[in-house]
Parts: sequence; structure tokens; C-alpha cells
Amino acid sequence: MRQYIIEPVFGHLKFTVGYRNFLLRGLEKVCAEFKLMYIGWNLKKMLKLGIKPATI
Repeated sequence: MRQYIIEPVFGHLKFTVGYRNFLLRGLEKVCAEFKLMYIGWNLKKMLKLGIKPATI
């Protein structure tokens, strides 16, 4: 049913980046840390594709 395989993202973050456990404790803090991690992942992906951020 899923169109894309998302497991390579987790494997890359664990193996290459070394992100194996969370630095903070508590569900709310872990969710925030996880979101920051994926914001970074998506920004890296956008830069690799050549998408430039908008300037004001």
C-alpha cells in the first residue's frame, strides 16, 4: 500500500549520522527532537535537489 520505502532514512540516520538514541526524555521532548532531526534531513534533501530558499 505504501508508495515509498522509508526504512533507508532511518538506516542512514542511525549508521551515517550516528543518531541512535534521543538526548531528551519525555514524549513531548522526544517528538520535538524527532521533528528537528527530520527538518534537517528535509533541508539537506532540498539543497541536494537544488531547491534554494526564498529570500526577502
